[in-house]
Amino acid sequence: MDVEKERAEKTTEHSIPLDILGDLITRFIIHVPPESKQNLIRICFQIELAHWFYLDFYVSNDAKLKSCTINEFAAHVFQHIPALQSYCNKLDEIIEEWRSYKQTVPTYGAILLSENLTHVLLVQSYFAKSSWGFPKGKVNQEEDPTHCAIREVLEETGFDISNYIDPDLYFESIINEQLVRLYVIKGISMETEFKPRTRCEIKACEWFPIVDLPNNKKDNTPKVKMGVSPNAFFMVLPFIKRIKGLSQNPKSARRMRKKSTSISEGESGKKNTSLNISSISKKISSQRTTITADVEDKSFNNNNNKQLQIREKRNLNSKRKLFNNSGEQIEFCAPSWLNFKFDKTALLECIP
Repeated sequence: MDVEKERAEKTTEHSIPLDILGDLITRFIIHVPPESKQNLIRICFQIELAHWFYLDFYVSNDAKLKSCTINEFAAHVFQHIPALQSYCNKLDEIIEEWRSYKQTVPTYGAILLSENLTHVLLVQSYFAKSSWGFPKGKVNQEEDPTHCAIREVLEETGFDISNYIDPDLYFESIINEQLVRLYVIKGISMETEFKPRTRCEIKACEWFPIVDLPNNKKDNTPKVKMGVSPNAFFMVLPFIKRIKGLSQNPKSARRMRKKSTSISEGESGKKNTSLNISSISKKISSQRTTITADVEDKSFNNNNNKQLQIREKRNLNSKRKLFNNSGEQIEFCAPSWLNFKFDKTALLECIP
């Protein structure tokens, strides 16, 4: 009862006119398929869309209306719809479960690169003003990944990448247990005007020099060069090294067309390397076991003979003489004299 009372007080503090709330419910919830209405997680996704619409088209155009969190907005919806009223006392649990589920939904977007591959386009959110990231978003049910990327980039930048996207050219990472795939879009003019179509989601779109982006969390290059903390690029970090590699060697993109990295940056290389090394070592060990004992003995004797010859030569020329007893020309064995040779006849001719 205390939870319901507290939620009632919150919704009283933040009120939404019934006509507006009814319009939002009609737009986003009433027409949901019957089977989806039984799924509270699915309903939460629709509530999220309604919440964005409320902020974009109502709050931004009416100074009397106040913005609200997704929890506050969901409380209004659950209290307004009779079929959902019985779940009001579990709303916090439902929202938390929905947030956890959202983390498992793949995210698709794009990395927009300038014509000379020196700059990358990043976007800044209204709700995370101190950070920059790539235009991307969660995939809808049964939506094609490339279609999702095109839709999200269009919504967040106003730029249509339909004619640029290559379904086989992308970078991929696992971030907080969520798949993030970004399609590489090259050759975009830096004179392009970007106009986000969602009014209260993206605050700015800007080009950043790729060379000035941080390689890790402790890299202060962006702070020195652009006055921006490296922490502002935490969502970009898993892709920066690969973007820099592509910028420095554009032909390397052909090697990424067939298969992308499915693990976060750094982990993939280490795991693949360890697998390769282990497989190679197994092959080598198996090959060694096939070598006969006679061959091993011969190689051992040959090595011993070579070592004895080297020792004898070192002992013969251990003293730094210009000439040996036989009067023949020799070469110094000391490393510092390897490039010098002495001719006995030439030296004698110099003596008066």
